[in-house]
Amino acid sequence: MKYLIIGLGNIGTEYQHTRHNIGFDVVDKLTKELKGNFKTEKLANISYLKYKSRTLVVIKPSTYMNLSGKAVNYWMQKEKISLENILVITDDLSLPLGKIRLRAKGSDGGHNGLKNIQQILNTSIYSRLRFGIGNDFQKGKQVIHVLGPWKEEEIEVLSNKIEKAVECIKSFCTVGVAMAMTNWNNK
Repeated sequence: MKYLIIGLGNIGTEYQHTRHNIGFDVVDKLTKELKGNFKTEKLANISYLKYKSRTLVVIKPSTYMNLSGKAVNYWMQKEKISLENILVITDDLSLPLGKIRLRAKGSDGGHNGLKNIQQILNTSIYSRLRFGIGNDFQKGKQVIHVLGPWKEEEIEVLSNKIEKAVECIKSFCTVGVAMAMTNWNNK
């Protein structure tokens, strides 16, 4: 069984460890835990991992967030991975900090990365793991919040929440999206 795990984010040091790059941070943790390394390839940084006899092709698109669909489509085709075996990890303003929500399909929720993926793949039926970044910002300051660094008090809880997201990804790859949703959406 082969899976494509996509962490969404923006390349560049100015975006490292910002709320919008939580997808990168989650797949970095997964890759480190499973003793993998990223290498630069076409349209993404990529790592090949093994977990319980499954192959996980983990990518961090280098196309910037708003063009993520190009990398997702390329690696799906190149690795011959079916739509039901892809999982996109992304930030979500509508969820409280650290809350994760796995879905087998859904809208883009106004997220430009998901919007581009849905446009390129021509479907909204693919799994996504949304990671809550909270919406504690003043009106008109959404971009600053999303692209900004974590607050000190947020960093304290982040590590544990990232670990939960990693466990959810592993669950997705072993028991499937339905059971993983049951096991992780209310934790």
